[in-house]
Amino acid sequence: MVASLALMTGLTACSSGGGADEDAPLEDSYVVATDTSFVPFEFKEGGEYVGFDIDLINAIADEAGFKVDLKTTNFDGIIPGLQTGTFDIAIAGITIKPERAEKVDFSDPYYKSGLRIGVPVDNEDITSVEDLAGKNIATRLGSTSADYINNNIDGAKAQTFEQLDQAYLAVQNGTSDAILYDAPNVAYYIKTKGEDSLKMVGDLLEAQDYGIAMAQGNENLVKAVNEALATIKENGTYDEIYKKWFGEAPPSE
Repeated sequence: MVASLALMTGLTACSSGGGADEDAPLEDSYVVATDTSFVPFEFKEGGEYVGFDIDLINAIADEAGFKVDLKTTNFDGIIPGLQTGTFDIAIAGITIKPERAEKVDFSDPYYKSGLRIGVPVDNEDITSVEDLAGKNIATRLGSTSADYINNNIDGAKAQTFEQLDQAYLAVQNGTSDAILYDAPNVAYYIKTKGEDSLKMVGDLLEAQDYGIAMAQGNENLVKAVNEALATIKENGTYDEIYKKWFGEAPPSE
């Protein structure tokens, strides 16, 4: 009988360790993945990672009561890293899409974006998305804009790059005809680095919501992040961060 009880206890202990615990308490810290070149959301400046997303996740962590262990990776490695447990949380201008939501959990939306076209300043032939048909279009590897090019622009070739600077340089040196990417990033790049060489054309395409991605299975973490996000929106912290990086108050919802 003693041997049987010991065996049953051992089996119970082994079985309790498998799978994610939806009711797990919050940890003291979480590994948070971000990209390194999505200005003004996350980028490196003076040896430190800065940007809208960086300030936002730190404010959420302070409110929720956990510390951020920041790790950087290429954008296309973020969701696989969440799936394998390399990362717990990710914030990198990640558009909430149904196919992504099958692989990771998302917070409530924290930023509404869309896609914009950037072309050389002397280009008069491309003024709208219709003019991109059959063109070589630079964008970031693994992005929703790459999907948009492949699925919506006839005959166009999506030229994808791991680093966004490479995509912009491809347009500047004539390797690509245009860049199609997230509107705030295109605007910020042209304002700060490409003012004399690039311009934006056309309308805002594909309105998108950004969300904070989390490894599946921890409902308490998702709840804590959402509650903290709601609190910093209510107490003005979110508005302060938004104005710091975009120069104006966020649009009213």
